[in-house]
Amino acid sequence: MLVRCWYGKMKTKITQKLLNSLAPEDKPYRIHDTEQPGLFLRVQPTGHASYMVTWGRNREKSLGRVGTLTLAQARIKAARYLADAYEHGEPLAVAQGRTAATSPTLRDFIDDTYLPWFKAHHRGHDKTAHTLATSFNPIMAMRLVEVAGRDLEQIRTGWLKASNKPATANRKMGTISGVFSRAVDWNYLEASPLDKVKALKVDAKGRIRYLSKDEAKALREALDAREERMRVERDSANQWRAERRREPMADLRALAFSDHLKPMVVLSLNTGLRRGELFNLRWPHVNLQAKTLTVAGEGAKTTETRHIPLNAEALATLQVWKKQGDTGGYVFPGQDGERMTDVKTAWLELLKNAGIEDFRWHDMRHDFASRLVMAGVPLNTVRDLLGHSDIKMTLRYAHLAPDSKAAAVELI
Repeated sequence: MLVRCWYGKMKTKITQKLLNSLAPEDKPYRIHDTEQPGLFLRVQPTGHASYMVTWGRNREKSLGRVGTLTLAQARIKAARYLADAYEHGEPLAVAQGRTAATSPTLRDFIDDTYLPWFKAHHRGHDKTAHTLATSFNPIMAMRLVEVAGRDLEQIRTGWLKASNKPATANRKMGTISGVFSRAVDWNYLEASPLDKVKALKVDAKGRIRYLSKDEAKALREALDAREERMRVERDSANQWRAERRREPMADLRALAFSDHLKPMVVLSLNTGLRRGELFNLRWPHVNLQAKTLTVAGEGAKTTETRHIPLNAEALATLQVWKKQGDTGGYVFPGQDGERMTDVKTAWLELLKNAGIEDFRWHDMRHDFASRLVMAGVPLNTVRDLLGHSDIKMTLRYAHLAPDSKAAAVELI
C-alpha cells in the first residue's frame, strides 16, 4: 500500500515491482521504505531514480542509481550508514569522503565561512580576526581536515618559548577552538583537533595589582605636576605669540583641567570602569542629578547594562569636566569628537614621573575593587559594580577582606 504523507513524499515497502513501475512526475518526489529505516527513493522529473539514505534532519546522501544498485544492496548500505551514525554521530563513509582535495583550507574556512557568521552573532570581530590571522599562520594553508592536535600543540609551545603566559596561550587557543567547534557543527569535521589538547594550568586567582598608599599619593602628585607643567608650557607659548602679535591659544589656567588625562584617571579609580567602557562613555549616560553613570550593554564587555553610583570625587570631577567642554557626545572625545582609542603615551609618562612600576591602566580597576573589599563591602556588591558575569572573577579579591580568614579560624 502506497501512503502519501504530504506532497512529494510517500511511504511504502519498496519492492522490485514498485521499482519497475516508477514514473516521473512534474516535481521530484520521494518514496520512503517502510522495511529499512532511513532508506528512500528519489525520483526526478527527468525519470532519474536514486536510492538515498537519511540519518537526521537535512542529513542525507545518495547511495546509487536504481538499476546500478540492487534493492538488497541499497538496504545493506542504508543499514550500515545508520549504524555508523548511531555510533559516531555521522556515517564513516561521509566523514572519510571529505578528503583533503575537497576540504577548504583553514584560512578559506575562516575568511569565507566562520568570520562572516561570527561578525553577525558576536562582538569583538576585529580582535578575533586579528588573533586568528597573527597567531595561527603556520597552519592557515593546511586543509581543515588535515589540522591535528599536535600542530596546535607545537604552535602553543612556540608561544610559551616566546614568553607568552599560559593564560594568554589558553585565550588564543580559545579563539580557534570556536572555529573548529563551528566546523564540527556545520559538518566540515567529524571532531575538533582540540578535543584531546588540554588547556594549560594557570593561577585561577590571576593577577591583582593595586596601589599602595604611597603609590596612590605619588600618582595624584604626578597628575597635579603634569597639569602645572602643561599650564607653564602654555603660558610660555602664549607669551611668545603675544610678542609677535599672534592670536593666543586657550589659557589653561582658566580651565579646571589641562586635558583629559586627570579626569579619566580619577574617574577610573573611583568607578572601576574598563578602559573601553570609559572610551565609550557618552554624556547622555551620565546623570549628575542622580549621581550615577550608566555603562550601556553595547559598550560593555559582558553586553549587560549596569549603573554605577558616583562618589563625591567622581561626581565633582564630572561636574567640572562637563562645564569645561560638554559637546553632547563622548565624555572623553578623541580627535574631531570621535571615540578615543588610546592613552598609552600619556599614561606611561605619568607612571614614569610617579615612579610607579608594573601598573597597567586596567589595574586601576583592580585598585577600585581591592579598596572596596578591604573596606568591608560584600563581594556580591563588588561583582555588581565591576560588571562581572561570574562571581568567580570577583572571588579573586576575597583574600583582601579585613580579618576574614582570621575571624574564620577563631570560630574553632
